[in-house]
Order: sequence, then structure tokens, then C-alpha cells
Amino acid sequence: MAPAPVSTPSAPRATSPREAAAGTYHELSAEVKAAGLLDRTLGFYVSLLAGLTTGLVALVVAFVLLGHSWWQLLVAGLLGVLLTQFAFVAHEASHRQVLLTGPANDRLGRVLANGVVGISHQWWMSKHTRHHANPNRVGKDPDISPDTIVFLEEHARETRGFVRQIVKRQGWLFFPLLTLEGLNLHVVAIKSLVAAPASRTRTLEMVVIGLRLSLYVALVVWALPLGMAAAFLAVQLAVFGVYMGASFAPNHKGMMMVPENSRLDFLSKQVLTSRNIGGGRFVTALMGGLDAQIEHHLFPSMPRPHLARARQIVREHCARTGVPYTETSLVRSYAIVVQYLNRVGLGARDPFDCPVRAQYR
Repeated sequence: MAPAPVSTPSAPRATSPREAAAGTYHELSAEVKAAGLLDRTLGFYVSLLAGLTTGLVALVVAFVLLGHSWWQLLVAGLLGVLLTQFAFVAHEASHRQVLLTGPANDRLGRVLANGVVGISHQWWMSKHTRHHANPNRVGKDPDISPDTIVFLEEHARETRGFVRQIVKRQGWLFFPLLTLEGLNLHVVAIKSLVAAPASRTRTLEMVVIGLRLSLYVALVVWALPLGMAAAFLAVQLAVFGVYMGASFAPNHKGMMMVPENSRLDFLSKQVLTSRNIGGGRFVTALMGGLDAQIEHHLFPSMPRPHLARARQIVREHCARTGVPYTETSLVRSYAIVVQYLNRVGLGARDPFDCPVRAQYR
């Protein structure tokens, strides 16, 4: 009888970095949970909100004591900073990071967003949830939808008129334009509420935001001369807009853009489109935890104090699975954003519009 054929085991198929990453998110998640990094940190947020509230009261006292003084513009600038910090906590509440239950977080988010900051919690939740589901995905991420600033060359080519002139130079104009972002956030939030279907939540938000904005403006105009009041409101909105924009922009702008119909596993989708900002505790406090954008996208409900430890775990995991993990300094991130926006803005330029040609016009 002929001997039975001996089977030779085939060599294992080489695994690409994407394939290696695809099935490992649950391992990473298990490690993060075992380390207790998804547990609530109620004491931190109580202390933070107490400090912010104390600061707000101090600014109100300063506003009253200063009277008709141009030093009020300093109060306005500090108020812009403080309202941005409240907005960071509202953002964290919308991700269920602060309190123990979802409804409690929603109530806190509404109080802070509607009553303190003056923007719509409902609008923010809808927009931001879509962003987290598809960061930098063309046609699905609302944060890269074309506006005054555009993030895709094809959108730049479609611009016309005055907007086209802005888009051509949008990188250099990015930070000056952010001075208008505070006003824009209020206007867009109100417009979205007006257009939203009727509901109890919509009605409540419209009432609270309307009262907050009207009483705030009325108080400033009543307490200060008209010119000084206008300057106060302009400075507060400008600082708020620049601070908000400068905190959110470094996170994804200039990172990988995902084609509309492409498919990526969850780990790769979140890591490859996000950028972390180094700088330690000071930068974490400055940016409200947005400096750990990769970890925030992988674990949206993770409280801010746990992000530093999660950073180490995720970085090591990405190194093992071959997924590029991006981190840079805050200043360098701004340079990247400006360069990226200018590169996209080239799409709005006349192909014959070059500096050499301009010399002979």
C-alpha cells in the first residue's frame, strides 16, 4: 500500500497593517476598561464647574465695579475665554463623560450650552454625532462641508464671487475669520432651531437661548455707553470664536480625507483622521481635553482626567498593529492647518494666475 501523502502546512499569509488593526479594537477597549479609564470622575467636574462659576461671578463683579471704563474690554476678553471653557464641559456632557446617567448629562449639557454659552445643545448633538460617526469622510462629516472656508479642492473650484477671493487665501485668513465664528455659532444655532420640527425640546431651547442672549445684550447696552457696549460685545464674541476654532481646528484639518464610499475599520477610521496635540496638563486644560483627539474619538465617553493614561495605551497598541499615530505641538498643528487650507485654496485660483504673470499685467 502506498504511503499516505504528507501534507505540508502552508506559510501564514502576510497581514497588512489595516487587516491587523481591523480586529483589535475590542482588545484595546478591553484593556482600557480593565484600567478603569471609562469610570466617571465626578469630583473633577464638580471642582471644574465650581471654579468656572466662581470665575464668572468674579467677572460680573468686575463689570459692575469698572463702570464706564475701557478696561471693560479686558473683562469681555476673559468672558470669551470663560464661556469657551463652559462650552468644553457642555461638549463633554454631550458625550456622557461628566455625570453617571445619560439623562443627567443631557440636562447638564442643555443648561451649559443653552443657558450659559447661548448655543443650541440639540443642534450641536446632531452635528457632532455625525462628525464622530464619519470623521473627515467626504459627504458625511458636517465639519468638512463647504462654507466660507472649504476643505476639498473640488469645493474650492466651485466657489464664486467674494467667497472665491477668500478661499484663494483661506489659510492666511483662517484666524482672522475665526473672530466672526462666535457670532456665526449663535446665528447658525438659532437658524437650525427655527428650521427644526416642532417639539418640546426645541421650544425650551428657543426660550432659554432667546432669554439668555437678549438679557445679556440688554444688560451690556444698559450698563455701558453705546460705543463701549458694542466694543464689549465684539471683543467677547471674537475671543470666543477664536478660542473655540483654535481648539477644534487642529484635531482633523490636514489629516487623511476619507472617500465617500470607502470602508475602514473603526480603529483605523478614527486614528488615521485624528491628530493629538502634545504639551501635557496645561494644553489639556487649555483645550478642554481636545488635545487627546485620537483617544476621544476611540472612547467618546472617557472623562478628561483619564485621557493621558489612555494615550499611552492607544499609542502602544497602534505601534503593535502598524496604525500611524499622529501627535504634534500646538504651534506646529496650526502651521499644518494653514498650509493645508492654502493648498486646498489653490483650487479656486485661475490656472494662469501666477506671480510671474501678475508682474506683466
